[in-house]
Amino acid sequence: MNQDYIGKVVVITGASSGIGAALSQEIASRGGFVVLVGRNLDRLTEVMALCPGSTFIQADVTDKGQVEGVCAEALARYGQIDIWVNNAGRGISRNLLDLSEEDLDEMIKDNVKSVLFGMQAVLPYFQEVGHGVLANVSSMLGRIPAAPARSAYSAAKAAVVSMTETARMEFEKSLPQVRIVTVFPGAVATDFGNNSLGGGVDSRAIPNAQGVTEVGQVIADGLMAGPVDLYTRSHGAEAAIGHMKKLADI
Repeated sequence: MNQDYIGKVVVITGASSGIGAALSQEIASRGGFVVLVGRNLDRLTEVMALCPGSTFIQADVTDKGQVEGVCAEALARYGQIDIWVNNAGRGISRNLLDLSEEDLDEMIKDNVKSVLFGMQAVLPYFQEVGHGVLANVSSMLGRIPAAPARSAYSAAKAAVVSMTETARMEFEKSLPQVRIVTVFPGAVATDFGNNSLGGGVDSRAIPNAQGVTEVGQVIADGLMAGPVDLYTRSHGAEAAIGHMKKLADI
């Protein structure tokens, strides 16, 4: 059994389902102590049962005070945080001209503010101890906005990319032992589509959608070592570079 996470305390938001749940199970199987964070108490309880040594904290990560509380409670329970994964987010099915102000606000709240609040909660602790891993889950749509109905979601995930890269730049010299990672999943076979604002295609029905267990394994493999832009598909980086070249040629 791969046990590279033995003794590590890992906080994962959006851990009650999808990528967050799969990543939690993978890290627990490798010996890590996982702090599962989410709003759905029943689902958190179910996932925790599959993650030996884990615990959960029920919280709304779009509320800054609750995110700060998660950080404080995790430290109180375990005395340390080694890795923090901002995974919580939500999609939308709405074409550009149909977007309302409320739609855009919802995408920013769920996908950008939740990440910012997590960063602001844990980075001061990492500054204090001098090391740690921060991972923000974006999307391939944050690099390649290829789905018109996901325009607001793509924009929000692009903001996550920029915010993560800016943080990496800010702390590169002062905190060289703090690793800041951006995760880029593509289509993943989860209930993401069903839970999108306005509904949407069930992501499990998308042809060639990546299995969620595989995604969890890839992320677990890459959190502590390797490129800081972590693509869950082997061709992800190549596709992103190809997209940028295509734009340069227009």
